[in-house]
Amino acid sequence: MSASATPQPTATPTEEPPIQQAWSLAKDAPAEEGVRASEGLKEAVSAKSDTAGSVIQSLDDFALDFGDFHVSLWDIIVVLGVIALVLLAAYLLSKFSHYMLGRFTKLDSTQRLLGEKLLTIAIWGMAFFLGIDLLGIDLTALAVFSGAFGLAIGFGLQKTFGNLIAGIILLMDKSIKPGDVIAVADTAGNETFGQIRKIGIRAVSVTTRDQREYLIPNENLMINQVENWSYSSKNVRMQVPVGISYSCDLGKAEELMLEAAKACSRVLKSPPPTVWLSGYGDSSVDFIIHCWIRDPEDGVGNVRSEVLKKLWYLFQEAGIEIPFPQRDLNLRNNQQFEQLIAAISQRMDQRKDG
Repeated sequence: MSASATPQPTATPTEEPPIQQAWSLAKDAPAEEGVRASEGLKEAVSAKSDTAGSVIQSLDDFALDFGDFHVSLWDIIVVLGVIALVLLAAYLLSKFSHYMLGRFTKLDSTQRLLGEKLLTIAIWGMAFFLGIDLLGIDLTALAVFSGAFGLAIGFGLQKTFGNLIAGIILLMDKSIKPGDVIAVADTAGNETFGQIRKIGIRAVSVTTRDQREYLIPNENLMINQVENWSYSSKNVRMQVPVGISYSCDLGKAEELMLEAAKACSRVLKSPPPTVWLSGYGDSSVDFIIHCWIRDPEDGVGNVRSEVLKKLWYLFQEAGIEIPFPQRDLNLRNNQQFEQLIAAISQRMDQRKDG
């Protein structure tokens, strides 16, 4: 009996994994990123209309790549459209809020102006963040920009933001408000007065009687001394200087001065005009007429002119003289003067003989 041969195991070749190329092991490169708002709008329009989708696709083909960022002509159109839409909406909403604030509130002009400025800042701030959201811009991508913007505010825009805050403070404490009359100085240093027309973000607009408009930074009005003629009361006392001859009746002259002041339509009856004797001048007795007005924004010089013209006619009727400047010359007697007199007398005698 023969033993059966035990089968010997045979080594089967093992399959080795295929060798992969180095580039296949790398992760897929991220897709180029564009403006997300334009991508979503393109997909929505393409789903509605193939024709419009093809037009948008052709616009999207005109593109430039900046690293991983893809910017096409379609992206630019969408960005400009979103910016224009947000700006228009913010402008209209700002105007509407101002209208509603003035119509349905009982605030005075200063409080309403302050409310309008705060609403404007809030609306434009919301419009800025809404535009960023519509464009799909990641706020973390603005980290570098926000740092640069902060430096710009700290250095270049420091005065601008300082004037903005100063304008809000001026409106809050009502020390200066539209309609007030304040004293201003021109470039030559001559002082005049003007009425505040507008308190803006950067400056206060002051218009004088000759329609010159001064733009004074808000910060200057907050930190410097300001002469406000109508802060607590609009009554302003003005002075009209008058001189009469020493030979005139002072009591009669005072009565006529008061009559001339009371005859002026803009001079207040209460407090009444007064007349003060201010001094004895070289050639006249000097008086000052004090009279009160309530509307300095309409001018001061025209009131002074009206009082003086009325007083002129009253003085003419009463025979009160407004003197001319007079000087007395005292010539001392000396040898040179006597020789001059003798020479003049001799010359006159020769002319008579001739």
